[in-house]
Amino acid sequence: MCIFAEIFNKICEMDHLPKDPAILVSSVNMLLRDEEFDTLESLCYNYGTEPKDIKNYLYGHGFVYSVQQKQFRPIGYDE
Repeated sequence: MCIFAEIFNKICEMDHLPKDPAILVSSVNMLLRDEEFDTLESLCYNYGTEPKDIKNYLYGHGFVYSVQQKQFRPIGYDE
């Protein structure tokens, strides 16, 4: 099996979201991009957290959520 497929399967089988900001951004963006979840809200509901909590946490680490692109992006690249 391809290493990327193994990583994808591990992330999809997570029972909680990662705490590390870089891994969290990568995981959330991948799950939204690969259409595992339609919205950030549905993803958060599945993992038992609030969208505002993730947005605030990642904003403090230099990321902002773009609704149009359906992903977190570095602050300044969100337009």
